[in-house]
Amino acid sequence: MSRGETTDLKVDIRKLNLFNQMAKEGANTVADHLSQMTGMETEMEITKINFLEIDDIKTHVGHEKQVGIHIELVEPPHGYILFLFSARSAKNLAAGMMGGQSSDSKGFSDMERSAVQEIGNIMTSGFIDGWANVLNTTIDISTPKFTYGAGSRMVDNLVGSRPDEMALVFDSQVRARNADVEVKVYTFPELAELVELMQQIEI
Repeated sequence: MSRGETTDLKVDIRKLNLFNQMAKEGANTVADHLSQMTGMETEMEITKINFLEIDDIKTHVGHEKQVGIHIELVEPPHGYILFLFSARSAKNLAAGMMGGQSSDSKGFSDMERSAVQEIGNIMTSGFIDGWANVLNTTIDISTPKFTYGAGSRMVDNLVGSRPDEMALVFDSQVRARNADVEVKVYTFPELAELVELMQQIEI
């Protein structure tokens, strides 16, 4: 899991289910927050969890323009969380927030950008709240940032050539009235710190 020393990255195999719990709790918290804010019944389903090498993620996300919302974790396990949407998915979510109003332009209006940023705020903070619940800790985060551009460049700007080879990838779908979207969640925690938090949890 790391190009460096791996001794500190060992996890009791009985604790591997914590990854599933973190994903489920994060998704449920996101859905609850979205439902409360929009008044729409919303659910977020995690369909797959993968570990991918950082270099492979740039290929995985591709070079086409996408909408990205990212935050920095300023407490353990530190690192970054990146939500990626296609432009159409982001517009669908924005339309759901704005009562069905969306533009057909390739770019984003100020209203659409504001709506997506607010959705990103709800999703990133909710996802990390779910993590914190499972890990029995608090995780403070930075203000979410909106980016529209090549997904591979976003990953490069966030993590560059960091020594950790692996990142957690969550394939997911958000379902809400008039706003079904595909979203991928790329998490780049400091693996040694994440494992340390997991080791502290009693089975």
